[in-house]
Amino acid sequence: MPSQHGSSKTLFREYLRRHREKRRVHGAAAPSPEPVTPGDDSDKRKRNRSFRVLLVELWRLMQGHHGVVILALCTLTFSTLLGLLPPFSTKIAIDYIITNNPGPEGIPPRLFRLGLPTSPQGLLVALGLALVAITAVSAAISTWGRWHMTRLTKRLQVRVRRRVFDHSLKLPLHRVYQIKSGGAASILREDAGGTAELAFALIYNPWRAVVQLIGTLVVLSLTDWRMLVGGLALLPAVWLSHRTWIARIRPVFRDIRASRTHIDAHATEVFGGMRIVRGFARQRGEAGRFVRHGHLMARQEIFVWWWSRIVEIIWIMLIPTASAAVLVYGGVYVLRGELTIGDVMMFSAYLFMLLSPLDVLVSTATNIQNQLAGFDRVLDLLDEPLELGGASATTAAAPLSLGALTKGEGGGEGSPLLPAFPPSSSSSASASSSSPSSPLRLIKSHVRGRVTIQNLTFTYPAANEPVLSHINLDVPAGATVALVGPSGAGKTTLCNLVARFYDPDAVVGGAILLDGVDLRVIDVASYRRVIGIVEQDVFLFDGSVRDNIAYARRRATIDDIRAAARAANADGFIEKLERGYDQLIGERGVRLSGGQKQRIAIARAVLSDPRILILDEATSNLDSESESLIQASLKELMKGRTCLVIAHRLSTIRHADVIVVLEGGRIVETGSHDQLVASHGRYAAMLRHQAESGVLAVEPTPKAK
Repeated sequence: MPSQHGSSKTLFREYLRRHREKRRVHGAAAPSPEPVTPGDDSDKRKRNRSFRVLLVELWRLMQGHHGVVILALCTLTFSTLLGLLPPFSTKIAIDYIITNNPGPEGIPPRLFRLGLPTSPQGLLVALGLALVAITAVSAAISTWGRWHMTRLTKRLQVRVRRRVFDHSLKLPLHRVYQIKSGGAASILREDAGGTAELAFALIYNPWRAVVQLIGTLVVLSLTDWRMLVGGLALLPAVWLSHRTWIARIRPVFRDIRASRTHIDAHATEVFGGMRIVRGFARQRGEAGRFVRHGHLMARQEIFVWWWSRIVEIIWIMLIPTASAAVLVYGGVYVLRGELTIGDVMMFSAYLFMLLSPLDVLVSTATNIQNQLAGFDRVLDLLDEPLELGGASATTAAAPLSLGALTKGEGGGEGSPLLPAFPPSSSSSASASSSSPSSPLRLIKSHVRGRVTIQNLTFTYPAANEPVLSHINLDVPAGATVALVGPSGAGKTTLCNLVARFYDPDAVVGGAILLDGVDLRVIDVASYRRVIGIVEQDVFLFDGSVRDNIAYARRRATIDDIRAAARAANADGFIEKLERGYDQLIGERGVRLSGGQKQRIAIARAVLSDPRILILDEATSNLDSESESLIQASLKELMKGRTCLVIAHRLSTIRHADVIVVLEGGRIVETGSHDQLVASHGRYAAMLRHQAESGVLAVEPTPKAK
């Protein structure tokens, strides 16, 4: 959205100013000045694709169903051509039956020999029955083709939504945070859902209009060429008005959809943080913000409404004018004896058939441009690069053999990678030099879990300063490494890099190795199956306790789930719930306490049986009794696994094999608890500070001499 302050009128005036400025600088076909979502540093000058490009992209989305489309268009063509016959009946009824110009004598004699009545009344009945039969056949054929097209539309709707959803899941994390959950839901519901309707709006309905237009022009040419010229004179006016109009209206529809996306994202955010909103009595402020941007979107919709009505008003005047011209022209030639009354009536009917499809297209053009704007946004999203350069696209990864490497092939003893990787990867493992054509998949049982960090430097996208600088750390398989330091030191960022939510900087970022192999050459999905994460901010899904614990192993049995819950000391309170493991816990687990949610998250990690375990303040939300139980469970869980533990309470990480002290994005100390206490450095100072403040019940560490 433009600004977060001021009335909707002020926001709309600013929007119009930027809109006019864009058109003045870039011309009529310039990209629309799409409102900017706060915190969104992505390029806002999205592509404003031409009609031809959008039609080609829509045809590509229908891959595998082109035969159905062609069949539906064939049935539509036949039914439309049959629909051209009834207007011709007006000439037959007037000239051949009602009047004697030329009268029944003009009807071919062979039709009477086939049983056609000779009386005027019988001929009228036969003509009426023929019209009913033609209409019934046309309707049956049209319905059959339209049914197949409608079914295709629904399939396409599911396919586009699935593709957009799948692509959104694989976007870089910073881009996901920019889109927001409500914004993503809006794109899936509005933009992706409306894309399928373009199968009718861009293909089916225009094809009917083209067939009807060409057929009508052919009939008119057989009646009077001068009337045909008059009909053709309308086409350039239609093309010119639409070309000018579309260039103005579609960018505004893109802005309206962007506004709707932001409104949905804001509403989702407010309801997700309702405790904070009420805690600070911000209900009126959030409601005012919601209404303000709703009013802005309404002003944009009214603005585009006027542009839509301009062309409709022109066509409202054009059709009566054309009809009056036909009556005047035809009447004059009837009086001269050059045309019959039946010719004039037939031409009037065909003129209506000529203008009717164009009128329908004009009246529905607003909706078409709205859908095209949504399709444009869908294509923009699908054009965005995937997480980690696309290596996370498991559905696109080439299937590899499941045989394990033997000792000495590439990564050394017990290497879990397939296929073989270059021998040089065990030393520097640069992704640029050793990345294979297809990402390497892991066999979980063969992963030892050694994590090596080499000269790691990392800067978040769109940030200027690195968060981590020149980090070097070797974590042996099965070791426990604790990361401590002040807030903002880079502890969580380092764990996010180990979890491969981000990759190190391409040029000077260094590397992270698993068992001697660069993570950048490993398939992300298979790598994340060997890690488990328990964060401080626990996220649970709106489902049952059983579903949340089994989230990482969907085929886990109830016995496996119960065992994981017992390991996390969660089975006690779960059994006391009304429905036990089938109890629904609400969105984000709102029906559970903080400690209960934390224990379910730990049980979820236990069930995934990770080789690498990341604990980010995993016991921070527990009371003293629960914390002691969890600490005992974690101690058993961490055996034989490589563990990275983030902790602010230093009493929880005393038994770690290595304690790493981070400060300002750099490692300032490493060693065991006793070694760091004896060195009287930064760790000892933090320990002494917590002891003095009562955070841990230990004697203060003696000051350095």
